[in-house]
Amino acid sequence: MRKSIVFWVYWISTGLISLGYLGGAAYYVFNHDAAAEGMIQLGYPPYLSYLLPVVKVLGPLAILSRMSVALSDLAYAGMFYHLILAFLAHVSSGVPGREGAVAFFALMLVSFFTQNAARKPQTPYAGTRWSEARQ
Repeated sequence: MRKSIVFWVYWISTGLISLGYLGGAAYYVFNHDAAAEGMIQLGYPPYLSYLLPVVKVLGPLAILSRMSVALSDLAYAGMFYHLILAFLAHVSSGVPGREGAVAFFALMLVSFFTQNAARKPQTPYAGTRWSEARQ
C-alpha cells in the first residue's frame, strides 16, 4: 500500500520538531548555567530554565504517543505560544535566534495541520483538507 505524501510530511515535520524540542531539553539540563543566563538575556526569569526542560520533553511525548487527542492538541497549543514568545523575546532583546523560532513554528504548523492524514483518532481542530489524501 502506497502512503500519501502528506503522511510522510506529517511524520518528518513531527520528527524534526520533536528532535528539536528534546535537544533543547538536553541543552537546558546539561548546560543549565548557560541556559539560565540566556533566559536573563531574553528578559525572562532564570527559574524558567528549570521548567522548560520538563515541558520540552512532555510536549513531544504527548504528540508522539497520542494517548489523548485533547492532550496532543494541548501540546501543540503550548508549542504555538512557546514559539511565538521565543520569537518575540529574541526580537525585542536583540539576542540572535529568532530564525530558529520561525523554523520550528513552521514545522509545528505543518505537523498540526497534516496530523489527520496520518493519525487516528483525528482532531477536530486541524481540519480535513489534508486528511482526504489518506490511503
